Amino acid sequence: MTEQVVIIGSGPAGLTAAIYAARADLRPLMIEGMERGGQLMLTTDVENYPGFPDGITGPELMEGFRKQAERFDTRIMTSDVSRVDLSVHPFKIWVDSDEYEADSIIISTGASARWLGLDSETRLRGHGVSACATCDGFFFRDKDIAVVGGGDTAAEEALFLTKFASKVFLIHRRDELRASKIMAKRVLEHDKIEVIWDTVVEEVLGSDLVSGLRLRNRVTEEISELAVEGLFLAIGHTPNTKIFEGQIELDDKGYVLTSENTMTSVPGVFAAGDVADHVYRQAITAAGMGCQAAIDAERWLDTQE
Repeated sequence: MTEQVVIIGSGPAGLTAAIYAARADLRPLMIEGMERGGQLMLTTDVENYPGFPDGITGPELMEGFRKQAERFDTRIMTSDVSRVDLSVHPFKIWVDSDEYEADSIIISTGASARWLGLDSETRLRGHGVSACATCDGFFFRDKDIAVVGGGDTAAEEALFLTKFASKVFLIHRRDELRASKIMAKRVLEHDKIEVIWDTVVEEVLGSDLVSGLRLRNRVTEEISELAVEGLFLAIGHTPNTKIFEGQIELDDKGYVLTSENTMTSVPGVFAAGDVADHVYRQAITAAGMGCQAAIDAERWLDTQE
């Protein structure tokens, strides 16, 4: 049986697309991935999603999205898509050896923040370690915090965090920032930001919450400790688009390129959320794109009939 629409990936984008597609009587099949729910599953407190004046945890928010999608008869598979063939129509999708066909596809596989790869970082993720200043900066009011990175993203995150933190340490592994000149100038001239050059984080300190960092100077090999209550990683994101390489147009960083709202370079294939958005990366913008993708898919299917 050929599905009318298959949604690959979950998170706010995919689940919102599922809600809208299901209400349009498209009976969507969602292949949500083994790490269902997207990056919000790693977020403890969400206070900027409208409708929750007292806040909500990321997993609770995603569980609500999921139940709502299932309420309208979205079929959800907790599996990873192993490969796709977008050169034929209906499109072909494989989950291991199982093959599915779809008249349309919505890609909502998201993007993964790049981490340092430390065990202590993983253990304290959501407990003082974050990869989203916009999401979590508010919780660090009047605290000393650190940002790791040296590009425009790190500069933007550090400057944004000065609105809340009493002190922001920008830790960079080189002796000059990779950020644009204007962003670097703003960072270097800001009285709340101190740049720690030629340095990497060796360990995140703390049992239940971040209490500090163990640092290593790459030039002198000197080990030191820095007392902070938060660590923000700003070393980039990797869009989860590997299975689509060579089949749809991606930008030089791997994000899906769209035109005509959410349509990709392949008619009938749409993209929503962080997989196509490297600017905002917020739950609410991803949900909005999911809504758009479902409506775009419904209208496209109508033209095909």
